[in-house]
Parts: sequence; C-alpha cells; structure tokens
Amino acid sequence: MVRSMTAFARAERHGDSGSLDLELRSVNHRYLEMSLRLPEELRFLEMDLRERIGARLGRGKVECRIGYHPSAAGQELLVDEDLARQVANASRAIDAMLYNPSAVSSMEILRWPGVLQPPRLESGELREQLLDLLDRALDELIATRAREGEQLGALIERRCGAVEEVVEQLRGHLPEVAREMRQRLQERLSEVREELDPARLEQEMLLFAHKMDVSEELDRLMAHVREVRHVLQQERPMGRRLDFLMQELNREANTLASKAADARTTRAAVDLKVLIEQMREQVQNIE
Repeated sequence: MVRSMTAFARAERHGDSGSLDLELRSVNHRYLEMSLRLPEELRFLEMDLRERIGARLGRGKVECRIGYHPSAAGQELLVDEDLARQVANASRAIDAMLYNPSAVSSMEILRWPGVLQPPRLESGELREQLLDLLDRALDELIATRAREGEQLGALIERRCGAVEEVVEQLRGHLPEVAREMRQRLQERLSEVREELDPARLEQEMLLFAHKMDVSEELDRLMAHVREVRHVLQQERPMGRRLDFLMQELNREANTLASKAADARTTRAAVDLKVLIEQMREQVQNIE
C-alpha cells in the first residue's frame, strides 16, 4: 500500500484528572526523525512515546506536541510551607528597609513560584491515557497518509502508462528510423564509394547502426516500469526503492537521448524525462 509522508492528526481527552491534547504533524524525510514537545511533568514518558511512534511509522519527519492541563477539582491543595515561610520572612526583612512598605497578602505569597504545589500525578494512569491518545492520533495520521498515498499511487500509475505509450510508439518507428539512417549514411558515402571496399563499407554501416540502436534502452525502460508497478503493490515502505527506480529510468532516458538519430527519438526522450521527473517529485512524498 502506498502511504504519503505528509499528514496531520489531533486527539484530545478530558477526565477528572485534567485534559490532554496531542497533535501529530509529518512531512517527507529520508529517514524517521521525531521531534517531541511536551510539558516537564510528562517528560518521563518521552521514550515510551518515541517507541510507540517508531513502531507505527517507517519514514518522515514527525513532530509531536502534547498539552496537559491538570484539573484542580477534587484535588487537595499542597503548599510548600517552608518556602512560603521563607518568602514571608524575606518580605518582612525588606519591609524593614522601606519608609512606607505595603502589606503583602497571602495570595501574593501563594503566587510565588513553587509555593503552591501541583497535584501529585498518578504516573501509571497518566501513561495509559497518553499512550491511548497517541494511538488514536497515529490511527488518524496513518489513515490520512494512506488516503493521500492512494492518490500518489494513481498518479504514478498514470505516468507509467504514459511512459509505456511513448516507448511503444518509438519502438514502432525504429524500423523506419533505421532505414532513414542507412539511407543518409549511404548518401554521404556515395561520393567515395568507389574508393572503399564494399565489404568494409557494409561492416561499418552495421557497426554504426548497432551504436544507434536503442531497443535495449526501450526494453530496460519497460522492465523498470513493470518493477515500479510491482513495488506499488507491496505493503512495506517503498519510497527508497521507488526513488532508486526513478534514477534508473532517468539513466535510460538520458542514454536514449544521447543515441537519438532523428527528431522523433529526441522528442520521445524529452517526453520520457518529463514523465519521469513528474513521478520522481511525487515519490519524494512516499513513505
């Protein structure tokens, strides 16, 4: 199955302990590269998240962003009394230095970083909730990749058909091209024909015709197209294999252009290079 590497997914969960929201974004990349953005209280789950993503995705640059908002409802408020006492003592010491100090309220002390402690997290339950949320987001991401990949596969399939059509049309012209090439060569050598050995002349013409023969290039082009279609039917990641096949197709098209003996062959080589480049651009997005 063809899968794209470009997709987006989002999932969220609300419960008594708070709310979790998770976003996944992926774009094309040569390998699997993960970037995780998560709050400090969830940092202990980073390796679990990476393992879960790596087990489901083969390639792509994946960004995972997680937000966590704990709920205060039903939770006991925890105060760091030692820190609060230090803040209050420091406030009184500063008041003694001032001419007209203003009173510091208890709410201002509670707002001091670290005085009011967040509720203790149940790490096991939170891990289960977060991994379940990640699985839901991954399901959506993979489904999106599959839908876009189906479109990419159909586009590549159409280009493969166009390549086959160009090859078959050119193959049908090869006998005519060979006759025209032989006639032009004979005309050029007509003035010196009497000075050349007829057997040697025929041998040179055959050698020249062999050098200009493009049937092997056309055969290899067709073989590569068949392999592209075969790869598109596989279930495992195929992007690198398809990229290699695009290089091979382009190499044959270049050879065809270099051996072109007439305008039709040159035009066919150009058409093939355009089709191959169109496929190559789409292959860059395939996992």
